[in-house]
Order: sequence, then structure tokens, then C-alpha cells
Amino acid sequence: MAKTDFFKSKVVIFLAFFLGLYLGWYLLYEWVLHPWGRLDQFVINNTATLAEKLLQVFGYDTFSDNNPTVRTIGVDGTHGLWIGDPCNGLTLFALFSTFILAYPGSWKHKAWFIPSGILLIHAANILRVTGLCIIVEVSPEWLNFNHTYTFQILMYVLIFALWMLWVKKFTPGKKEAA
Repeated sequence: MAKTDFFKSKVVIFLAFFLGLYLGWYLLYEWVLHPWGRLDQFVINNTATLAEKLLQVFGYDTFSDNNPTVRTIGVDGTHGLWIGDPCNGLTLFALFSTFILAYPGSWKHKAWFIPSGILLIHAANILRVTGLCIIVEVSPEWLNFNHTYTFQILMYVLIFALWMLWVKKFTPGKKEAA
């Protein structure tokens, strides 16, 4: 393959666009959004509030601590679960969004698919936090394993599945869904 053909490869163009977008997100997050803190706090508070409500729907008595620097929720009688900036899902939202933005497809479809995917990822993160709170109550020795492996793998599988849905249904040359 000639050098110029390599740089015209669709895979190389996708990877360059994806990496550029993700780097842009990373720099914006690290230099502006994270120091500002409001976006992280909003997503953490929403996740914690909805996970706590879901635990209550399942019949658990809960507690929460809405400290400005640390958000803790849990089932009464446990030490609870700390929800920090790395666990709020913003990085996953960015990863998913940059996959879709970098991949070919109609902007009309991207305009609804990205917010829908972010909402689905956020809902999955709420279920993850709910599940981790239950694990702390039932088998606290399994918390670290499930937090580090089980739920992270499930979240990345969800993002991959959404991306594959995009590739199969909404890329040029594919039959577009209505």
C-alpha cells in the first residue's frame, strides 16, 4: 500500500478523527469542566438520586450523604457506596459520542442517536450503582471485583453494541432505519 493510500484509508481517517475528537474532549474536561465541577456534580447527584429511588422501589431502606465533595448512598446498615467523578459516566458519554461523531452517517440521525445513547448509558450507570449498593449489602467482599470488572465490562459492551447498531443501521450504504 502506498503512503498516500494509507492516509486515505477509511480506517485511518476514522481513527484520526476519533482520536482528535476524544483528545479535544479530554482537554476540555481536564482544563475546564472538571475544575468547574458543576457538570460532574450534576451527573453524580442525578445518578445517586435515581439509584436511591430505585433501591427504595426494590424495598430497601436507604441513606445518602450529599456532601459537596463526596456523594455516598447505600442500603441502611452498610457503609454505602461513594460515587466520585470517575464513576459518573461522563467519560463513557464522551467515548460513545466520539465513536458516533467520527463514524460516517447522517447528521440528522447523529442528532438524535447520540442523546438517546447517552441517556441509555446513564440509565445503565444508574442500574450499575444500584447493583453495587445491593452487592455492598449482600456480599461486600464482592464489591471491588464487580466494580472493577463485571460492571465496567458491561458498560463497555453496551457502548460497543450501540456503536455496532450505528454501523449496521445508520452508515452510508446501509438501509437507514425510519
